[in-house]
Amino acid sequence: MFISDYGIIGNCRSSALVSKYGCIDWCCLPDFDSSSIFARLLDIENGGHFGISAKGDYTMTQKYITNTNILVTSFNSDVASFEIIDFMPIYRTDENNYYNAPEIYRIVRITRGTPIIKIDYNPRLNFGRATKGYIERNYLKHVSTEEKYESIYLYTNLNLELILKSEYFDLTEECFFCVAYNQKLIKIDINRVFLEYQRTKVYWMNWSNRTLNLIKYQKQVIRSVLVLKLLFFEKSGAIIAAPTTSLPEAIGESRNWDYRFCWIRDSSMVIKTLLQLGHSNSARKFQKYILSVNLGKQNDIQIMYGIRGERNLEEKIIPHLKGFRDSSPVRIGNGAFSQKQHDIYGGLLDSIYMTLQKFPSTLDTTEELWTFVRGLVIVVSRKWMTPDKSIWEIRGPERHFVYSKVMSWLAVSKGVKIAQMLDKGFYVDEWGKIADNIRQDVFTNGWNEEIGAFVQYYGSKSLDAANLLMEEAGIIEADDPRYISTVLKIKESLLINGFMYRYIDGDDFGKPSGSFILCNFWLINSLFKIGHKEEALKLFENVIGCSNHLGLLSEHINTDSMELLGNFPQAYSHLGLIQSALLINGQDISFSNEDFKFIKP
Repeated sequence: MFISDYGIIGNCRSSALVSKYGCIDWCCLPDFDSSSIFARLLDIENGGHFGISAKGDYTMTQKYITNTNILVTSFNSDVASFEIIDFMPIYRTDENNYYNAPEIYRIVRITRGTPIIKIDYNPRLNFGRATKGYIERNYLKHVSTEEKYESIYLYTNLNLELILKSEYFDLTEECFFCVAYNQKLIKIDINRVFLEYQRTKVYWMNWSNRTLNLIKYQKQVIRSVLVLKLLFFEKSGAIIAAPTTSLPEAIGESRNWDYRFCWIRDSSMVIKTLLQLGHSNSARKFQKYILSVNLGKQNDIQIMYGIRGERNLEEKIIPHLKGFRDSSPVRIGNGAFSQKQHDIYGGLLDSIYMTLQKFPSTLDTTEELWTFVRGLVIVVSRKWMTPDKSIWEIRGPERHFVYSKVMSWLAVSKGVKIAQMLDKGFYVDEWGKIADNIRQDVFTNGWNEEIGAFVQYYGSKSLDAANLLMEEAGIIEADDPRYISTVLKIKESLLINGFMYRYIDGDDFGKPSGSFILCNFWLINSLFKIGHKEEALKLFENVIGCSNHLGLLSEHINTDSMELLGNFPQAYSHLGLIQSALLINGQDISFSNEDFKFIKP
């Protein structure tokens, strides 16, 4: 079992991972952060799954219907062939509303001969706990017998007894399955299923069609932006980092985290990317989500929230699940929610600024938004001089991380831009001085003359891939010798076996043992900007070549085995791919800092 064996389907409410063998091995219903109904990915024996297999020697291939998140797994043999079409329904019901019920549709369509197949339907509710199933009326119902009560319904045009027995049978006509969290009120038959399929197909094709058209790498960008859209929680506007939990950064190690939450930093970067590609409505919804979690004037924000704005994301271990390839523990919740990470403000205020640029007439929320912005700048002005955990959420001592200072500078400079946009000149000089002070501090304490680079934290000799973003943030220019030297030193230190690490020093979990995929795209962008374009293009081709058979990326790459690891698919990795593709296509990917005054230290 490999993480790269999977494709994803979803509907901006939840998602499911489908293996290249046609087995659903991960799904949480009704929402991304709910307990699982299928979790074979985290425990082959006890997690639960929904497989469709064929008797005989079959070859399986898998692809997406072009420009959609509808997945097709094809089975071919000398005597017969068929395909499984998997999707979760999503479509507009009117101008402002969507239908995206918590359910999975599977259509099995014969393309040749008479396949002999078996349905292996084995849901295990509440993260693989005890579950019993029985036939009731016109559906198969499974209920939990441990922990809280949960239930799931299966509708199909096949004999329900046949499914319970999990025996082989001749497939003589098209069949369908609807795995529904709620009992269906409408009749589910093959015609209804095909209607849901067509509506969902049209939705995704229309959405993809609005994406900026690029000359190079358009196919990879479309798949990546479709992944980002899948990770969007339509009800609130939140964006999750990944739809999975506890897929390990390294096999057999304990760096296993729950990513089914909304990180402010990650989401802000996603919003920036969606705006650049022409998908502005998601930015407006995310902005409303951010305002909904705000506690009031001059109050700080957390680094991450639940998809409905939950603040307490207490981390727990599920001891009865063995973990992906025995990489325990399996975690739900994420204890990092209480960390101090000062870098989160820069990307957030930049995304707000970009959204205001796109929608300058949204006066219904601008006053509330301005209060929020003003409060955040005040928070940053008080906190930027203090140590934190920074972007990598190191569960060790707090330090004066250079990247956090850089993004604090960006936050205040964005405050200046927003104040200018809203004709609040009173704050421009005051905040401009704070930004100048932060920048001076970074150049005085973050630069290490002996190393010849901006280092990970004040007083250290360690390097950090996050500092590659200094130019993109606008605190330094690409032709500055200090930035050029930093890029080359980071490449020399952190590029291992052709792939970038975040850092190489040990932390509270030991030394990182794989490449963080996003960092590769940061290096590509930096090399491109300092004039090393051929090298950047070669690295880009190398990284996208690590995508799986469907063009999907996880969080990490094992640089020895080239295995994709970590939670999957990962928003960070796909937005990084898009950003590099935009740059290669001549698009400006810098944080929107075009008019901010540079003051040379």
